[in-house]
Amino acid sequence: MTEYSSTAVNAQKTPEANNQKKKVSILFELIQFITPYKKQVLAAFVVLIFTAMVMLSVGQGVRMLIDEGFAQQSLQQLQQAVLFILAITVLIAVGTFARFYLVSWLGERVSADIRLAVFNHVITLHPSYFETSGSGDIMSRITTDTTLLQSIIGSSFSMAIRSTLMLIGALVMLLATNIKLTLIVLLSVPFILLPILFYGRKVRNLSRKSQDSMADVGSYAGEAIEHIKTVQSYSHEQQERSSFAQEVEKAFQIGRSRIKQRATLIAGVIIIVFGAITGMLWVGGSDVIEGRMSGGDLGAFVFYAILVASSLATISEVLGELQRAAGATERLIEILKVKSHIMPPELNMCSTQDLTAEIIFEKISFNYPSRPEHGATNGLSLTAEQGKVLALVGPSGAGKTTLFELLQRFYDPQIGQIFLGGTDIRQFDPKELRQQMALVPQQPALFSSDVFHNIRYGKPEASDEEVIEAAKKAHAHEFIVNLPEGYNSFLGERGVRLSGGQRQRIAIARAILKDPKVLLLDEATSALDSESEHHVQQALEELMRDRTTIIIAHRLSTIQHADKIAVLDQGKLVDLGTHNSLLTSCQLYQRLVELQFKTLS
Repeated sequence: MTEYSSTAVNAQKTPEANNQKKKVSILFELIQFITPYKKQVLAAFVVLIFTAMVMLSVGQGVRMLIDEGFAQQSLQQLQQAVLFILAITVLIAVGTFARFYLVSWLGERVSADIRLAVFNHVITLHPSYFETSGSGDIMSRITTDTTLLQSIIGSSFSMAIRSTLMLIGALVMLLATNIKLTLIVLLSVPFILLPILFYGRKVRNLSRKSQDSMADVGSYAGEAIEHIKTVQSYSHEQQERSSFAQEVEKAFQIGRSRIKQRATLIAGVIIIVFGAITGMLWVGGSDVIEGRMSGGDLGAFVFYAILVASSLATISEVLGELQRAAGATERLIEILKVKSHIMPPELNMCSTQDLTAEIIFEKISFNYPSRPEHGATNGLSLTAEQGKVLALVGPSGAGKTTLFELLQRFYDPQIGQIFLGGTDIRQFDPKELRQQMALVPQQPALFSSDVFHNIRYGKPEASDEEVIEAAKKAHAHEFIVNLPEGYNSFLGERGVRLSGGQRQRIAIARAILKDPKVLLLDEATSALDSESEHHVQQALEELMRDRTTIIIAHRLSTIQHADKIAVLDQGKLVDLGTHNSLLTSCQLYQRLVELQFKTLS
C-alpha cells in the first residue's frame, strides 16, 4: 500500500516540485476568481486607504500631546490632544471592522468559487488522469489548498496592502518631519530586502513540498481506512501505524524546515529594523537636547519609524504566507489546466435519440495510458445485435472490462471504431452517449445518502412514485420498506448498511429507472449467496427485457441462454457462438466450463 500511494500521488507532481522558476506571479492566476467581485474589492481597498490614513494621523496626535500638552504644561491642550487621539482610535476601529469583514468575505467567497471550479473540472476529466493522480492528492488540493488560499485572500493579502500603504505613508511623514533621521532609516532598507529575497525563495520551494507531503499523508490514511477490513484481516495494524508514522514524520520535517526559514527571515528583519531605529533615536535624542528639533517631532518621528518597522516586519511575514499561497495556487491551477482527452465533437455532432441499439466493435486495438506496452485489445471485431444478449467470457486480462470502458468512451481506442446504431460513438456528446447506457457492476457504487437518492441517481428528475416502481421491478421494495426509515433510510458510506444482494438490487433499480437502450452487466451475481442471487436474477430478467445487453460472465451457468457468447483471450476474439456450439468448437470455452464445474463440485 505504501508503494502505490507514494508512486501514484507523486507521478504528476515531481517535475513541478523541482521547477525552481515558479514565482509568486502564479498568484495572478487568482485574478479570474476575484474579478466578479469588483465592488467588494473596491470597497475593501477604499477602507484600507481610509484606515491607513487615519492610523498615520496618530503620529500628529503624539506630537500635539508632547509639544502642546506636556511641553506647555496646558491641561486644555492635553485634553484636546487626548480627544483627538480618542477620535482617531474610534475611526480606526470602524475602519478595521469594515476592512476585516470585506476581505474575510472575499476570502470565503473566492475560495468557495475555486473549490467549486476545481471539483467541477475534475469530474469531467478522462479516467486515465486518475490512473496517475492519487485521489488523496486531488482531495488535498480541493480542501487544504483552497482553505490556505482563503486565509491568504481573506487576511494576509489585506495585511500586505495595509502594511504597504502604511509603509509609504509613514515614509512620507518621516521625510516631512526630519530628512536627516529619515536617511538613517532608509539606509537599512537594502539590508532588509536582501534576506526577504534570499529566504523567500527557499520558503516558496519548501511550501510546495510541504503541501505535497501533506497530500501523501491524506492519501495514505484514506487508503488504509478504505481497506480497513483487509488491514485488520491480515493483522497489519502495526505495519500500517509504522508506515503512516513515516509519512507524517516526513511531512513534519519538511514543515519544520519551512518554519525555520520563515522564522530566520522574520528575526533578521526585526534585528535590522530595530537596530536602525535605535541608531535613529541616538541621533534624534542628541538633536532634541541641542534644540535642533522638538520633543513632539521626535515622538512623532519615532511613531512613524515604528510604523515603518512593523510594516516591513508584517510584509516579510506575509511574503512567507504568499509563498505558501503560490504553492497552493500552483497545485490548483495545475488541475484546472488539465484538458480532458474525451470531448464532444466540434463539428457534425449526432444525436442518439432515434438510433437503434446495435453495437459494433470494428478492429479495436487499445492500450491503457498507464500500460502503453501492453495491448488490452488487439484488432478485435464484435457485434451486439439490437435487443439481444451478448455474453463476454474469457480469462482475466482478456479485455472484457476494456470493451465496457471503450463503449462508454471513458477511453478512445488507438485503432478502430465503435458504432452505435451505425454511427461512430465519437460523433456523440459523451454525456448523451452514456445516457443511453446503464452499468450494473459486480460492486455497485452507492453513495452516503438515503435510498431515494441512490435510486434516483439513474434519473434525477424522477418522482417518488417512479423510484418506488423501479424498486419493485428490481425486487428491492420489500427489504427497503423494512429499513428503519424506509426509502429515507441512510445507507452509510458506500452502502455499508446493506448486504451484497441488497446493494445489487438498489443498483438494478437505478438502472431500471434510467431506462437505457443498452445494458452493461459485469456479472452482478458472482459474489452473492444462492438466495440473493435468485432475487437479483429475477430483477435482471426484468431489466434486460427488450434491451441490448452485454454481460461480462464469471459464472458460465448464468449465460447459457445468451443469444451469443464471445470468447476472448489476450484482447482477441477467439470464438463466437451459443453455449452448445462453443462446447464443441472452442477449446478455451470447454476448458473454462470444465474448470468451473470442477470448482463447483
